[in-house]
Amino acid sequence: MVNDKVNVAVLGATGAVGREFLRIFAARSFPVGNLRLFASARSAGQTVDYLGNSISIEDAATADWAGVDYAFFSAGAGRSREYAPIANAAGCTVIDNSSAFRMDDQVPLIVPEVNGDRLPSDAKLVANPNCTAAILCTAIAPIERRARIARLVVSTYQSASGGGAAVMEELRAQTEATLAGREIMPEVLPHPYAFNLFSHNTPIGEDGFNEEESKVIAETRRMMGRPDLAINVTCVRVPVMRAHSESITIEFEGAAPSEEDIRQWLNEAPGVRVVDDRANNHFPMPSEASGTDDVLVGRIRRDPSHPNAVLLFVSGDQLLKGAALNAVQIAETLIRLRS
Repeated sequence: MVNDKVNVAVLGATGAVGREFLRIFAARSFPVGNLRLFASARSAGQTVDYLGNSISIEDAATADWAGVDYAFFSAGAGRSREYAPIANAAGCTVIDNSSAFRMDDQVPLIVPEVNGDRLPSDAKLVANPNCTAAILCTAIAPIERRARIARLVVSTYQSASGGGAAVMEELRAQTEATLAGREIMPEVLPHPYAFNLFSHNTPIGEDGFNEEESKVIAETRRMMGRPDLAINVTCVRVPVMRAHSESITIEFEGAAPSEEDIRQWLNEAPGVRVVDDRANNHFPMPSEASGTDDVLVGRIRRDPSHPNAVLLFVSGDQLLKGAALNAVQIAETLIRLRS
């Protein structure tokens, strides 16, 4: 990281991801010069502490982006479509955490450990991928570089953090109510969440896949540079507060690599930590992935039903590698490329 300071803005500063940006800036010594925080009008005027300084939240609707070098957007696709062109016109580089630009061929979709080499130094708008796709690709990219993948079968176990602060609070409140013997009344999600699981709460398309599943398929293909990669995804919301998990079957075009080779490749990969202790039945868990930068990968084993397939289980923090951390890493990459 270079020492020159950059002026930074966060759009959606009061949300779960917005709060993580501030923590990550401090933890990684991101070279923040002037810091500006934007949110909705109802939050304007509130203050947030950053490294002992009180930063006042500004109304995004009247934001002046002049002088901002890097802006981190996490306020939904609609606001991103509205404000990103304005920020770009003011000379600001925007890193967007919404779905607004992820499938735009003119906008890079980046996980630095996966396809950071395809990030142009002059990019003014960069898309941060879907959290589930980011975690998936971080785990499989080190393998794909050595053994070409023919097909992926993925089942996800997605936490409340993927739905934002309101969903996290709903899980907490419903868990408390259930343990107290009170009736649960879903307000944010369509079904009771505590002690339950259900298909991801996004609309179902005509093909029977929900929106989350379709995003994971399309974005994984784009990030991996494999537009025809065969992928089958089932996304499920589970009553875990933070960190997504995924069960992954990888079918290879040729003979499957050995378990030993896969462990070695993953051990050498940035952004990955192997947790694969068979003797103690200790494998990736969301409780250990929460608050952790790395994607945890384990349960590495051959598929007895397919000669060219292996199985993995992964867990990664949705608010970090699936959102805020990855966005900050994109900015760090751009700063290095531009220095």
